[in-house]
Amino acid sequence: MSYSTADSLRPVTLDDVRGAQKMLTGVARVTGMEGSRYLTQLVGSPVHFKCENLQRTGSFKLRGAYVRIAGLLPEERAAGVVAASAGNHAQGVALASALLGVRSTVFMPVGAPLPKISATKEYGAEVRLHGQVVDETLAAAQEYAHETGAVFIHPFDHPDIIAGQGTVGLEILDQCPEVRTIVVGIGGGGLAAGIAVAVKALRPDVRIVGVQAAGSAAFPPSLAAGRPVSVEHPATMADGIKVGRPGDVPFGIVADLVDEVRTVTEDELSAALLLCLERAKLVVEPAGASPVAALLSDPRGFEGPVVALLSGGNVDPLLLQRILRHGMSAQGRYLAVRLRLTDRPGALATLLGVLSVVDANVLDVSHVRTDPRLGLTEAEVELHLETKGPVHCAEVGQALRDAGYTVID
Repeated sequence: MSYSTADSLRPVTLDDVRGAQKMLTGVARVTGMEGSRYLTQLVGSPVHFKCENLQRTGSFKLRGAYVRIAGLLPEERAAGVVAASAGNHAQGVALASALLGVRSTVFMPVGAPLPKISATKEYGAEVRLHGQVVDETLAAAQEYAHETGAVFIHPFDHPDIIAGQGTVGLEILDQCPEVRTIVVGIGGGGLAAGIAVAVKALRPDVRIVGVQAAGSAAFPPSLAAGRPVSVEHPATMADGIKVGRPGDVPFGIVADLVDEVRTVTEDELSAALLLCLERAKLVVEPAGASPVAALLSDPRGFEGPVVALLSGGNVDPLLLQRILRHGMSAQGRYLAVRLRLTDRPGALATLLGVLSVVDANVLDVSHVRTDPRLGLTEAEVELHLETKGPVHCAEVGQALRDAGYTVID
């Protein structure tokens, strides 16, 4: 489904991005650039992080939202604005509206994380919870716009939004003039399109690589078809790039100017987020970590110097906990194992002794005795272990089998 209007189909130019940059002076931060020694060694050339996770509201979304709302006519501002988002765009619209003195209403899915709902309210928006998925929330916001006359602020499918996001590209060229490759996550395509407009106009030699989550990758089939196509039931932990269909406006730009679109797995996203926390000391949401995931999955596939854009840092603490556990498991540093043992006094202590010998740290133990699948004298134990890598995981499994335990896959 397209949310474009006739106005939104006009081309986006370098002058538009430069105008947006002037408009954002004193509003959006010029976020920092941090080097990554670990990735530099892995890639074989300098790798830098562009830290939009440290932008106001925690993501790049403020840039496009402010430019879009600032460009409204006085009568449009008077009618207020409405948006739909699971988090980052919601906060960007809320703050931009507050700064410009415009009334804002933001529709969010019923299951949106509480910290994002609270932040959106604190920035001054009226929040309405509607729908279980973003498509339902978008429909409700558009219906509200039709009924009230409020201006619908699309998260990516408008030239002003794209121009605002493109200011990130101008900053990258200024901060790292020797850059050869820019890696950026792609959802609907607004950020990648804006960066491509700015960078390719000034430095056509710079390679731009987009990254999508494999379970929500609408751009590869769309590029193959030559038009935006939808992905049914997109699924990924990276909600910031969980978009089922590219925007009409950004799609044309991405097709013309972005050199390549890659996909990454959930395991690679988890590992990338963990790397950002441990090595760079940066809190990054899964969508923001997608460029890092691409570098980890194919470190020699990028010409350097490389700039990886960390697009946002708004991650729900509960989700972060699950992602970290997932990432540690993918790296062999966390192991969950189920096994059966004889239900008698001292059996658990004996099991823990086996684990102690192989230096596996027990984090949690769960005992089941009443499952009908178990024999009269059997018990099932689930153990959560802290391990030291894939080799150590294999050693733990082998030690349990050598001790006579039945390990259940």
